[in-house]
Amino acid sequence: MEGGVHELDGSTFKECFSLSWRNPYVLRLAFSAGIGGLLFGYDTGVISGALLYIRDDFSSVDRNTWLQEMIVSMAVAGAIIGAAIGGWTTDRFGRRTSILVADFLFFAGAVVMASAMGPAQLVVGRVFVGLGVGMASMTSPLYISEASPARIRGALVSTNGFLITGGQFLAYLINLAFTNAPGTWRWMLGVAALPALLQFFLMLFLPESPRWLYRKGREEEAKAILRRIYTAEEVEREIEELKESVAAEARERGSSETTTKASLAAALRTATVRRGLVAGVGLQVFQQLVGINTVMYYSPTIVQLAGFASNQTALALSLVTSGLNALGSIVSIYFIDRTGRKKLLVISLVGVIFSLAVLTAVFHETTSHSPPVSAAATAHFDASLTCPDYSLRSSSSSPATTGGSYWDCTRCLKPGRSTECGFCAASGDKLLAGACLVSNTTVRDACHGEGRLWYTRGCPSRYGWLALVGLALYIIFFSPGMGTVPWIVNSEIYPLRYRGVCGGAAATANWVSNLAVAQSFLSLTEAIGTSWTFLIFGGLSVVALAFVLVCVPETKGLPIEEVEKMLERRELRLRFWAAAPPRAAGDEDGKESGKSAGV
Repeated sequence: MEGGVHELDGSTFKECFSLSWRNPYVLRLAFSAGIGGLLFGYDTGVISGALLYIRDDFSSVDRNTWLQEMIVSMAVAGAIIGAAIGGWTTDRFGRRTSILVADFLFFAGAVVMASAMGPAQLVVGRVFVGLGVGMASMTSPLYISEASPARIRGALVSTNGFLITGGQFLAYLINLAFTNAPGTWRWMLGVAALPALLQFFLMLFLPESPRWLYRKGREEEAKAILRRIYTAEEVEREIEELKESVAAEARERGSSETTTKASLAAALRTATVRRGLVAGVGLQVFQQLVGINTVMYYSPTIVQLAGFASNQTALALSLVTSGLNALGSIVSIYFIDRTGRKKLLVISLVGVIFSLAVLTAVFHETTSHSPPVSAAATAHFDASLTCPDYSLRSSSSSPATTGGSYWDCTRCLKPGRSTECGFCAASGDKLLAGACLVSNTTVRDACHGEGRLWYTRGCPSRYGWLALVGLALYIIFFSPGMGTVPWIVNSEIYPLRYRGVCGGAAATANWVSNLAVAQSFLSLTEAIGTSWTFLIFGGLSVVALAFVLVCVPETKGLPIEEVEKMLERRELRLRFWAAAPPRAAGDEDGKESGKSAGV
């Protein structure tokens, strides 16, 4: 982003709204491009609820965890490619053109998914959507940055993150709205075509980025656009500054052509940049490895694993996590320049570790204290409906056994059998002994017909509400810190001429880590259980906390040049919570009077 990170405070936002009111054209530019962030958030969030109903309609998906993960994660795989393509198209064809291409991909993906006749078509649609997400994730904020007045550029660009989390929240609302509509998941996935179509038509009537036009030699077009963005007394100064900026870039390219051709290799050979790259890439990787997208992509599924059987209930309760995530992005804007990056990261990770500990304990209790399977309750249904692996050899007053092994809801739902089984809870009190039956729509309807709850993804539990508390705490702590700070640090920590390549490498690492987590979560829960899966994420969060303490410098309020000098000195203040003492003028060594240590 041109100009790096801008300090945001109350006066900045006041001026932003005031100028936007006086010049609606600026607001129109920002809003139109910001729809890309909204689509980004919606398409990554909507699948969590749609997957519940996709599994109901396609038995091949319901019985294949790997296929479920593929439907979710193919959007992330597409985003990796889309981000790489977007970096090339924005420079070659322009920011506006790239947004239009992303809109086409969003629209095509939504139509393909809404009309899917099988899982293969769903996967193809998710890849199209992912390509759009990857392009929008970098192109939309870039367009806003280059088409906004400098004084309010930071405030306008910062809203893109809020629109992403707002899009995820909207996805949960849409999911909930269509739970009783015919076609359910088709509406959930297809409705994304509407904002894509809206943005496409809005962008057709908006100009290209003036900065891109000026760099391409179309100076008169660029000046005409700038005159609509800036006041008469400001526009000449902005044009002159843009001219100097483009000329400086040209000089830098000419003086370092051989270096920029192998810029990533050169960055890795440079100790200062390498230290910044370790911090930046590490933060992006750990942002995913602490498990955020298991919560965002699989939140309704996690709620069901905690003992809430109804799809509608799971979606309604998942609104809490998406709403808190959107709120957290606002909290971060307020605290990031007051608290500092490193302190916010540490507070965030400590809270994440505690939240994951709560989730680990809750799911351990849920699994180890699930309701028993009763021979009498199972015999109440037709014998042909009994789960094949379950044997009715016990008395009606005690749990059934198979080869002397105790049967409860957890064992009844255990995956890996040739025939999938479900648990029909006792009428009245769902925590009493229930029936273990074959899992299909006929049996489910028979169970519901007697006023009982039907479970296939989690068991009844008295601790389910604690899982909701754990999820809420996780988002409350994650969103303001680990949710936003890695992106901010990556925009501050690299020297100017390496900022593009290093930032791109960090973003790619983020998407690749995102894909790994999204593709493995359900498989892990089936292989080792939900409790152990969250324990693994908790352990990775402890490693992330150690990484932040050792490898991540505090960049709050420091000019880019000062960050580079700090990395050269390999400086690390262990007392990061205390304000850094001012350096004396001419202090060449840059040593602090407080505690410091080498990395």
